[in-house]
Amino acid sequence: MLNVLIVDDEATVRRILTLALERAGFSVTAAENGEVALAKLRTFTPDVMITDIEMPRINGRALCATIQKQYPQRSYPIFVVTSLTEREHRDWAGSIPNLHFLEKPVSVRQLLSKLTDQIASATVVLEAPR
Repeated sequence: MLNVLIVDDEATVRRILTLALERAGFSVTAAENGEVALAKLRTFTPDVMITDIEMPRINGRALCATIQKQYPQRSYPIFVVTSLTEREHRDWAGSIPNLHFLEKPVSVRQLLSKLTDQIASATVVLEAPR
């Protein structure tokens, strides 16, 4: 079972995503901000992380930058799901490897499709003969 880390300050968003992902067969861990997410990342490595940008304490942008700095060999994809779609947000997102920028509103079905596609392509790469 693949583990997804959801990072969002809105409890409703965390709950909706958790329910949908668990129904789809994922194991879910949730954090209410980047600070809590970083603490959780010290104890486990998710297969996928989904984060918002605008959050208190450590926002999504700082979270992704910190992860990139602390875990430069990170292989799991990060999905940034946000309504902040200005060019400045897209530019920094493009500078971090294996980070995918999704605009809100994102349907759960669309998010699951993106996750499945990303995991399938990573699996193909991991299982490719050497």
